[in-house]
Amino acid sequence: MSIRMIEQKLKSYTVSSEIEEMQALREITQEIILASLGKTGFFSQATFQGGTCLRIFHGLNRFSEDLDFTLLEPNPEFAWQEYLGQVVTDVASFGYQMEVTDRNETKSTVRLAFPKDEAVGKILQLRYAGKTKILEKIRIKLEIDTNPPSGGQNELKYMDFPYLSPISVQNPATLFAGKIHALLCRKYVKGRDWYDFIWYTARKTPVNYLYLEEALHQSGPWKDTKVHVDRTWLRDALHQRITSIDWREAANDVRRFIPISEQFSIDLWNTEVFIQQLDKL
Repeated sequence: MSIRMIEQKLKSYTVSSEIEEMQALREITQEIILASLGKTGFFSQATFQGGTCLRIFHGLNRFSEDLDFTLLEPNPEFAWQEYLGQVVTDVASFGYQMEVTDRNETKSTVRLAFPKDEAVGKILQLRYAGKTKILEKIRIKLEIDTNPPSGGQNELKYMDFPYLSPISVQNPATLFAGKIHALLCRKYVKGRDWYDFIWYTARKTPVNYLYLEEALHQSGPWKDTKVHVDRTWLRDALHQRITSIDWREAANDVRRFIPISEQFSIDLWNTEVFIQQLDKL
């Protein structure tokens, strides 16, 4: 394995700016980390979720910063340390000199780790990044829920870069349910969530209502309630949320994560657009 594999992979991306090139390099790094985790047995007890999962395995047309996971069963003793040593060793064969900050806070059900690297970009032949300013570090957040809601459904996928590796991922209905939980419960507006909402509804993705209901019972405004989630309840809750959002602010959040060729589309965001998408739920 060598840096040439990364250079060849970079050529498969259509990039036209420093931002796009660094997003591509970050995504390649994410895939190398995922493949390494697949070698460790990590996916026998955890599954991949979130926006990066949607992009890598289902073709979402936006970049994503984090690698989000959830355990298959609750385990308050989970620690990243068991797996990160192997990751650091594996990525070194591609030219990385990765350092990891492990925030293993046992009081929190969400465990975080932050791999970062500033070496690989310096030995790559990059077209845009580092030409006009100091090359930025590659920094990726690993996040795992150690007390997952029940009702999630998973499937086994295989990555073929940088080598064949098995990855457990949430199925689309469960991924959508997790995204809806974020839409309803996040304390701030994240345009990337709403970009994904358009993606899901455009494809008429079903919702795993059981998983969503269990997640709502765990955290957010409906925590410790007995709210029953069905299509009618969900449409009403999302309608209230949609009509309260500043869509210009939401669009600005997602802009740097999507291709230049698609930028015009987020300028169209408004309440009516999202009400229309809600009708496809």
